[in-house]
Amino acid sequence: MLDRRLNAYRPDLAEAGLQGKVEASRFVEGNPARVAVPVAALRPVPDLSKGIDTELIQGEDVTVFDRADGWCWIKASSDGYVGYIRESALDTTGAAPTHIVTVQRTFLYQEAELRKPYKDVLSMGSRVAISGEAEARGNHYMTLDDGTAIFAKHVQPIGALDGVDYVDIATRFLETPYLWGGRSGLGIDCSGLVQLSMLMTGRAAPRDTDMQAASLGEPIERGDLRRGDLVFWKGHVAIMADAETIIHATGHTMTVVRENFEEAVQRIGWLYEQPTGYRRPIT
Repeated sequence: MLDRRLNAYRPDLAEAGLQGKVEASRFVEGNPARVAVPVAALRPVPDLSKGIDTELIQGEDVTVFDRADGWCWIKASSDGYVGYIRESALDTTGAAPTHIVTVQRTFLYQEAELRKPYKDVLSMGSRVAISGEAEARGNHYMTLDDGTAIFAKHVQPIGALDGVDYVDIATRFLETPYLWGGRSGLGIDCSGLVQLSMLMTGRAAPRDTDMQAASLGEPIERGDLRRGDLVFWKGHVAIMADAETIIHATGHTMTVVRENFEEAVQRIGWLYEQPTGYRRPIT
């Protein structure tokens, strides 16, 4: 069976010149596409009854390798994840995105007027192609080619947050519902919180906890923990907000929470034992 993370972030393979290279009887050159819905589930099999591996957000780029029965087998450009996505969730003709949503969630209105019905709810990280601006009732909006509009303060040019403290971004997700495989402001899991917060600030990060524990930054000792460091348990990760506090998406509260680190270690210990490692992302 093909590993769903076959082409994912692997520095060891990259250094050896093997990134994305596998034994196969034939290779198919993929075609570029872009996610055209607010959030799209990526599944291990083309079956809506099965659980999701991860999610892709509006405007993210993918490579399509196969299409059949309304499904596409794709690879995500952000982290190399592979899987099945509904064909209707992709677009190959739209304008290239210019701006990115920088708040937890925002509305895409049918027109530049907050009293009008909204068309979609967009997550932080959603990428949109802005073509104009508009004013209504004293509010400033950014508009798209189809006339839809977003409150201007909720978007910034792509790359505007590069280099920003990713912990500041992670705190914007506080109280977001926990969702296994989730990777958006509508629902997110622990490793999704780490990855999306880093991606928002221009930092590459793998998707899954074990991959983050093996490759993100450098290992450190528990006594050296500070803001921005990562704490790993088997199957779980948390972000240090400071030397005594973590931020993480947890099934305990089914939300993203801020929690005392030592208290969390004791609470988590009965199920996942003690932390397995600590890492400091390279900034």
